[in-house]
Amino acid sequence: MPARPGLVPLIRPMRGLLYIAAFLVFLAGLVLYVFPLRTAEWFAWTVNPPMTAVFLGAAYWASAGLEIIGARSASWESARLAVWPVFIFTTLTLAVTLVHLDRFHLSPAAGFLAQAATWAWLAIYAVVPVAMLIITRRQLRGQVAGRAASGRPVLPPGLRILLGGIAAILLLYGAALLAAPVPAGAWWPWPLTELTGRAVGAWLVGLGWAAAQGQSSRSLQSVRPVALTSLAFVVLQAIALLRYGEALRWEEAPAIGFTVVLAAIGVAGGWAFAVSRAQRPAPGA
Repeated sequence: MPARPGLVPLIRPMRGLLYIAAFLVFLAGLVLYVFPLRTAEWFAWTVNPPMTAVFLGAAYWASAGLEIIGARSASWESARLAVWPVFIFTTLTLAVTLVHLDRFHLSPAAGFLAQAATWAWLAIYAVVPVAMLIITRRQLRGQVAGRAASGRPVLPPGLRILLGGIAAILLLYGAALLAAPVPAGAWWPWPLTELTGRAVGAWLVGLGWAAAQGQSSRSLQSVRPVALTSLAFVVLQAIALLRYGEALRWEEAPAIGFTVVLAAIGVAGGWAFAVSRAQRPAPGA
């Protein structure tokens, strides 16, 4: 479907990169979410406890939806809400990987599948951020021929405040986990190591960035990817809690805070999706 006249169309290399990224994160989520007890054999690093694996797997699968929707967008205005969070997350995850490289399955003793997963992981996180940066530069040149969306944010003030609050919490706590995973991890509802704390932190920063972009969107249709991703994330996390919720310290403040933030993400996602559907879809949205 062509972009609306005047809007910047999504270039083919960006569309292809988003599809590839969606496929890769789907595979990562498949191991983490479906087989959380087999990460020592099938994943790039051993993830414990299983609740951490399914949490990360849910984030991967939710982001796969974000990238597919972005890839199917006709205009850059819609797709960019997928591009920047993916770039930020992959860059942070590359940094986390390099800091904790000794925890990855690089030794032959880890087994063939774990070793293969590790080398694939390293290749993906080394290539994707660079490729995304190069292709985004090409994409932004297209604004010469088109125009960036202009005007004021279109979401209701209440929804913008909710999304802004969610973004602030995720960004600040994610940054704390990245910088100091052990002390910051004390406020997480189940135990985290330095590596898993930073891996969770990278996801929180990426998701927080998506929420921040969504609340300032100038097109109702362009916010739909963030809305659907939020709903998918909450549903997948709810299923994860049903499977491994015994890992949480439910009587303590971190578990209560986790539940409240998860519910807020669900409300914001549902509200944003309802608002986006209230406007008749326009060509190129």
